[in-house]
Amino acid sequence: MTVSLTGDASRSWRSGAGLLLLLGSCLPILGGVLIAPVLPRIAGHFAGGANTALLVPIVLTLPALMIALFSPSAGWVADRLGRKRLLILAMLVYGICGPLPLLLDDLTAILLSRAGLGLAEAAIMTCCTTLIGDYYEGQARARLLAWQTIATSLSAATFFMVGGMLGEHGWRTPFSVYFIGLLFVPLMQLALWEPFRAKASQSVLPSAMGTRFPWRSLSVICLLTMVATLGFFIVPVQTGFLLGHLGIDSPKSTGMAIGISHAAVFVGALSFRWLSRFGPGLLLSAAFLISGIGLVLLATAIDYRALVIAVLINGLGCGLMLPTVVNWALSSLSFEHRGRGTGMFTASFFGGQFASPLLVMALSGAGGGRVEAVALVGWGLLLAAVFSLIAPRLAGLRLLDPISVKGDMALH
Repeated sequence: MTVSLTGDASRSWRSGAGLLLLLGSCLPILGGVLIAPVLPRIAGHFAGGANTALLVPIVLTLPALMIALFSPSAGWVADRLGRKRLLILAMLVYGICGPLPLLLDDLTAILLSRAGLGLAEAAIMTCCTTLIGDYYEGQARARLLAWQTIATSLSAATFFMVGGMLGEHGWRTPFSVYFIGLLFVPLMQLALWEPFRAKASQSVLPSAMGTRFPWRSLSVICLLTMVATLGFFIVPVQTGFLLGHLGIDSPKSTGMAIGISHAAVFVGALSFRWLSRFGPGLLLSAAFLISGIGLVLLATAIDYRALVIAVLINGLGCGLMLPTVVNWALSSLSFEHRGRGTGMFTASFFGGQFASPLLVMALSGAGGGRVEAVALVGWGLLLAAVFSLIAPRLAGLRLLDPISVKGDMALH
């Protein structure tokens, strides 16, 4: 059923708020991919220092860890301080901490700046997603959340290439991109509005006031989200190594395969808006099934063509999976709890991102090797497809129930 935009949602399209929230959602992705191509040069610059081999990889992964740890706190602050106010403050911190390595020449100081960047990213991702939930409802929300998945996925590939090109001019150069956070400060100040004020004049259903935090449903959603992102980040992180196992040592071939995967994510995410009526249980079961089959095929690929087919199948499942879990999360939250709940969801998403390569490393170290580890993750996603069929019941829904709209009801 198509639900019309609220007055605020219509206003958000006219003011460009929707576009700003989409672009803002892409900025936390920078923390994990922008400097990946220059890590060897950073290691070379600080060669000979104490614990350099350990600390340099943490320069890349620390922001994702900070997002996972502090997103729930960011959501709690957003519910009390205000979504817009926290978002603009976070953009300011992002634009200051992100470029600091341009000036720093101490690895510990760089790590501290990356920790500050991660704190800002936790607030940015949480606030952008929460505001999408505040400004939109029904099919308009589903459509924008699908585009959020598309935008963040495509931005990951884009930022990786940008980081590589800028890295040709020195390992510090990619850090200059983080200045973009300062550009968002005045734009968001002008285009966004605080939903507390916008909703204050509207009548609110008595049953929605003072509602208890939905721990039961959100725990199930966050568990599924972490499993989803554990699988989602297999392709961008592990494809190059799997190609090496096939005897293919070509950055171009690796980039093309990952690009095809992101194109499939695009198609899968677009399909969500037409399939959302089937409910989260069936959608996630199908998404995990498709994604899991893709990873199993990826682990058993015998040539480049088979590998490309595998990542394409995996991308289709991942593209359907991510907007399903985020829309389910937002729709299960009333206005008063949306910031904290979105923070928990964001923590589970980036926690899965941070843990994905560690999981593969652990499974590889158990004796099976990287190929077998990827296959095991694929089989795990197939088990998650079965679990998804009972997940709605655990969350208080029936299997065929569509995604709840009580979060929208709380705004009327």
